[in-house]
Amino acid sequence: MPRFIAGDELGNLKTLSYDLSAEPKSTLKTIRAVTSPNAIQALASSSGTIAAAHGDGSLYAYALADDEELSVLAEWKEDRISKKSGQKFVGIDLHESTILSCTSTGALRSYSLDSTSTTNTATLPTRLTEWKASPDRTHFAYGGDEVELSVWDTQKAFEATTSPQDLSGSKAASKKRKRNDALFEGEVWRAKNVANDNLGLRQPVRISTVSFVTPSAASNNLLITGTEFGNVRRYDTRASGRRPTSDWSGFTQGHGISKIECGHREHEAFVADVVNGLHSLDLRNGKVLYKYKGLSGAVTSIAPSPSFLASASLDRLCRVHSTVAPPREAKVNGSGDKGDVVDKVYMTTTPTVVVWDGRDEGKSKSALEEEEEEDVWEGMENIEDEDDDGSRGKKRKKT
Repeated sequence: MPRFIAGDELGNLKTLSYDLSAEPKSTLKTIRAVTSPNAIQALASSSGTIAAAHGDGSLYAYALADDEELSVLAEWKEDRISKKSGQKFVGIDLHESTILSCTSTGALRSYSLDSTSTTNTATLPTRLTEWKASPDRTHFAYGGDEVELSVWDTQKAFEATTSPQDLSGSKAASKKRKRNDALFEGEVWRAKNVANDNLGLRQPVRISTVSFVTPSAASNNLLITGTEFGNVRRYDTRASGRRPTSDWSGFTQGHGISKIECGHREHEAFVADVVNGLHSLDLRNGKVLYKYKGLSGAVTSIAPSPSFLASASLDRLCRVHSTVAPPREAKVNGSGDKGDVVDKVYMTTTPTVVVWDGRDEGKSKSALEEEEEEDVWEGMENIEDEDDDGSRGKKRKKT
């Protein structure tokens, strides 16, 4: 039974549990209600702990018990954010006892939940739209408005003696950086803008969402981005040229990409656009495996779990979707099988973000069916092998 955590425009926290054997299948419970509006802009969950970042710069860490009782573990403030200027949190990550947060102005902060409550800060470039930590937390990536995809070493970012914003104030340093394309302290890789268009004009950089490609043995090296122009681009930091290794577009009919999240299966990604599209994408060839139907509002947040997918949208609904694994071999026209909206819950207020709680939810019906199918194929292969072995050395009996 998967459980998701949702935050809304007022600052409330709710759990959304989905159980195939129950009726109703979806259960919504408010675990934190607020008295004054303070929107949740970023959310992370792991092993019964929740981290939430609010619009006024406040951050909270909560402990969520099995009975869904919520208790505050810590509270702190990001004082380098201004709500009046339209600044906001663009990412948060929770791993063990460390919480990383980042704002659109590049204010990066590390907060420790252990007894020391240690806080470290760093400064990144401004005009960021999304920030993501790598699966092993040794690196992070970001992109934004005229900010190319960039990958940093997490530890070195906090050890840097100069910041990108300090360097931007120096004309000489700025000219040198543009000429040599030098990296900042802590930065290990930065993408290069795509080639000029057919008219020879420079293409604007408008990255709207970033994700590391998981699961993958090289998950720190493989990333995908979405743009305001509807492009989905795949990068490999090991490739030469620093430009996208793949650039896909067209399946959103020109609408901008609002969110990309990689699924728990290899080659699987979920892509939402700014209208009402939500697609499953094959990362081997960029083809749409299937599109979810019946969505009436733009999806603002996606939360894949091993068996289901949750989405939050502007029509005040949180939906639970079934998922279908990508085919063993990439196909031009998709796999034929399609995911569906299996349930939806009205939230009364607009949800801003939804995340999977990270609990082991057991094997879903779809996962069990996939395993059974694999067992059948393996059994057929074994029978063929036995037949081949048994036929060797035998002579046909004369009649």
